[in-house]
Parts: sequence; structure tokens; C-alpha cells
Amino acid sequence: MENWPRINLDTNRDYSMCYGCGKSNPFGLKLKFEWDGQTAKAEFMPGENLQGWSGYLHGGITACVLDEAMGWAAMFSGFYNVTAKMHVRYRQMVPIGKTYLVTCSIIKHTRRLVETRAFLTDFKGEIFAEGTSTQFVIKSKEDEHRKHEK
Repeated sequence: MENWPRINLDTNRDYSMCYGCGKSNPFGLKLKFEWDGQTAKAEFMPGENLQGWSGYLHGGITACVLDEAMGWAAMFSGFYNVTAKMHVRYRQMVPIGKTYLVTCSIIKHTRRLVETRAFLTDFKGEIFAEGTSTQFVIKSKEDEHRKHEK
């Protein structure tokens, strides 16, 4: 397809100020993802500063947590990416002050797109929210290696 957008991102810079995962962002979520080869995972404990209705996580923050997981799953799989499309299903309100697990796996990928599925659950496996996304591939880590070999 010749109509793909041209996006130029500096993939060598650190992510320390990212709202979702940045360690240096004083207002950020500071999510720390791990990869087991198939699934990106992070623990998340929302505080009162992230609530919408009293005692419950704001829905936009729920979406942000899922979006971050979906981006990291694509990154761990070797793709520098940005979210092109995302769908969130809120199953139930998320009480603040409890610890949750956000997980994401790759459903499918092509040269330019990565499709993902993520879940926000408690540690018993109860689903609070789920999402799917299409991540637009800026470049693959393979492309990056080939560029440096020249």
C-alpha cells in the first residue's frame, strides 16, 4: 500500500517521560512490563488521584493502561509502533486501591500492522476491562538492525 503515513520517531531515545511507563514522569502510571515470549504483563494499583466516580478508576485511565500494554506487546515482538485503532470494553467498574494485572498478546501481525488483545484483571482472573487494537508499525527492530549493518 502506497498510502501508508510517514511517521518519523526517534526510537533511540528513552521513554522516561512516557505517561504510561515512564519512570521519571511524576504524574505517570509507571507501568513496568515484562515479556514471557508471548504475553506482556504488568501490575497496576490505582490510587485516589486516578478516580472518576468516587472509589473507582477513571475509564480513560483504564483505556490508557490497556493501550500501554498493547503497545508494549508489539514492542516486545520487535515492532516500533503507534496505536492506529483501539476498542475498549468495560466489563465492570475498577475499584481503586486494589492491585490488578494487565496482560496483552499479539493476535496477528503483518509487515505494517500488529493486532493485539489486552485484559485488565484481578489476581483471581476476574476481567474488569478488555481491549483490542491495531498498532501501526513505524519500523521493525529487524529494519533497525539492517540499517546499522550498512
